[in-house]
Amino acid sequence: MNKTLIIIKREYLTRVRKRSFIVLTLLIPFLFIGLAALTGLIAVGGSTGDKKIAVLDNSGGVFEKNLKASKHVHYVFMHGTLDSLKHNLDKKKYDALLYIPGIDKDLNFQLLYNEQIGITTEARITDDLNDIVRNERMKAAGISSEQLKVIEAESISLKVTNIQDGKESSNATAMIIGYACGFLLYMFMLFYGMSVMRSVMEEKTNRIAEIIVSSVRPFQLMLGKIIGVALVGLTQVLIWIVLFGLFAAIGIPMMTGGMAMQVDPASMNEAASQATDSAKMMQILHALQGTNWWLIAICFLFYFLGGYFLYAALFAAVGSLVNEDPQESGQYTLPITIPIILGFVMMSSAIGNPNSGIAIFGSIFPLTSPIVMMARLPFGVAADHPEQLIASMLCLVGGFFATTWMAGKIYRTGILMYGKKISLKEAGKWLMRK
Repeated sequence: MNKTLIIIKREYLTRVRKRSFIVLTLLIPFLFIGLAALTGLIAVGGSTGDKKIAVLDNSGGVFEKNLKASKHVHYVFMHGTLDSLKHNLDKKKYDALLYIPGIDKDLNFQLLYNEQIGITTEARITDDLNDIVRNERMKAAGISSEQLKVIEAESISLKVTNIQDGKESSNATAMIIGYACGFLLYMFMLFYGMSVMRSVMEEKTNRIAEIIVSSVRPFQLMLGKIIGVALVGLTQVLIWIVLFGLFAAIGIPMMTGGMAMQVDPASMNEAASQATDSAKMMQILHALQGTNWWLIAICFLFYFLGGYFLYAALFAAVGSLVNEDPQESGQYTLPITIPIILGFVMMSSAIGNPNSGIAIFGSIFPLTSPIVMMARLPFGVAADHPEQLIASMLCLVGGFFATTWMAGKIYRTGILMYGKKISLKEAGKWLMRK
């Protein structure tokens, strides 16, 4: 046991003392927050730029009176024939030509361009045209715009509440948390598992393992490496949880207050659509505040450690099979990475329908449960189906012991085998040895 502790200490200290470990541990949370903010800015601000659209209106001036420029699309009405404008349009000045045949005819509008204007601009133009056509048809039916405003004054607000505890929830918030937790576990299991494999490969190819194994048993060496790297990962995750917790405690209330100011009733008439978006964002932020973060954090740590130990043992076994050529690891790692990728795919299905059969199976099956169950937890699985969470945890612990036993059998033989390319069939035979 003392020898295993020495290996654990060596693996841990050699990694946490590196400058790269300190920099990445402190920098990655801010990179994630910055990336999320940048993605939001790009999504909200749009990336199409301003477009100048030439318009040929043959509707008798209906669209010329009502088609107004928006933030990113500017309309310039022109006169002439369609053929002459197509051939004589200033390509540098105008991005496209919009042809309106008439409002009483078939609504076969045309948008002619030299370079693609993008799907966002196309959607904006389509919405502007639809609004005008709708208003004209309302006038023809005797419905005034004031009557329409009364009809569309308020949109439906659907409040989602749990019957058992009466708490409000947000599927959008649960989806965000589920995707974030599942993606992080997917990355961690691959990253730290590969780290164990590279460490074993390095010691084997450099013949260091021969010296170490003369003092400790191969299983002790493997277990020491796995636990040492696990402690490194746990240190990073705990630091990240603290940093993200500080952001949630400070940033979310500030954002909520800012959003509340934006949806002041006095400004609703001026920017109704913006206020609606702000209200939806406030609902998400309130749901984030009401999330059981303690449960999420504890389960995240459990599934992080459980998933890591399960896969790290397999990656350590793969590292012991590699000889002089590091490229050999590719054929061995494929059977290990497929379940991780499968878990990530099943996570998307679980978020869409948290209580489907495939979601339940994926959250209990040990090779996929860390990713799938963490994606389901924000949807209230722990409260609604605690038996599934317990079964998932027990199966993951059992899977860890099973993979560690299998990996130990392969590791103790493969770590001392040199000069021969080892096949998966031969490694399978080692499992049968006593």
